[in-house]
Amino acid sequence: MRHVGVIGGGAWGTALAARAAAGGPVTLWAREADVVASVNAGAGNPAFLPGVALPGTVRATGALADMAACDALILAVPVQHLRGVLAELAAVSGVMPPLLLCAKGIEAGTALLPAGIAAQCLPGTPLAVLSGPSFAAEVARGLPTALVLACPDTALGITWAARLGAPAFRLYASDDMVGAEVGGAVKNVLAIAAGVVIGRGLGENARAALIARGFAEMSRYGVARGGRAETMAGLSGLGDLVLTCGSVASRNMALGAALGEGVGVAEALAGGRGVAEGAATAPVLAADAAVRGVAMPVADAVADLLAGADVGGVVERLLARPVGGE
Repeated sequence: MRHVGVIGGGAWGTALAARAAAGGPVTLWAREADVVASVNAGAGNPAFLPGVALPGTVRATGALADMAACDALILAVPVQHLRGVLAELAAVSGVMPPLLLCAKGIEAGTALLPAGIAAQCLPGTPLAVLSGPSFAAEVARGLPTALVLACPDTALGITWAARLGAPAFRLYASDDMVGAEVGGAVKNVLAIAAGVVIGRGLGENARAALIARGFAEMSRYGVARGGRAETMAGLSGLGDLVLTCGSVASRNMALGAALGEGVGVAEALAGGRGVAEGAATAPVLAADAAVRGVAMPVADAVADLLAGADVGGVVERLLARPVGGE
């Protein structure tokens, strides 16, 4: 894995490119021409990750065909665009190198997690998943971060960890890709709910309760999809949930805060160039949980809010639910 390619020129893809550059050359693919130009001019990526300098070993391109020269690829595009990017990649590449999937969400229309999408589009390609509590700006600045690298192939997981890991970028091994991906997807939806709590002025007691009950929903759903409960309780589940529900630096929580303050859904979603993955995931998650018979009242509430339901009414409905055993 000498030459690593990173597909996705947003904040997370750029941060991962900076991290990967410590171990060798990196090619960063971005759709945005201004991102490609800025990176190659040595100015970093101010559109998505301002104030962060990139190593000179990171070069950017807007041509997916350039990724064919890479020994391994990191996928950091939003989940709803992943299938299209993989189809483009398959059309311009020969034998596909190992893929590390870093997006967090569930695909609309199929309810597939990222690894499921990749397995369907590129059957037989070696896959791994990177997930956990990780604000892109902190990773790019070299601040301590711990993540889960989930891979059913132990040797491949070790190779990825050797290429990307560092004392301040700790990678914990797992073979539970489903559990790692469920945690990353569900926490985005729960972060929107946590933002609503803050934007509505409901207090820190309410946010703590929301996180705890949301974690119970995450755990039930993860196990129903074939993940392990202990994965939900680790970095890619509870760890990421605590981070994303604790700061409006999270795009998902910022979206929820805007909704809680009374901003309309369309207006709240229109702000900024980043993507709040939870907005697309919420209705898919709620529908899939219902099919699987998994009770997820918080996720259902977020889906209703994004469909235009009144914030006050949704909050009242949640508070009026019967109190049961924990």
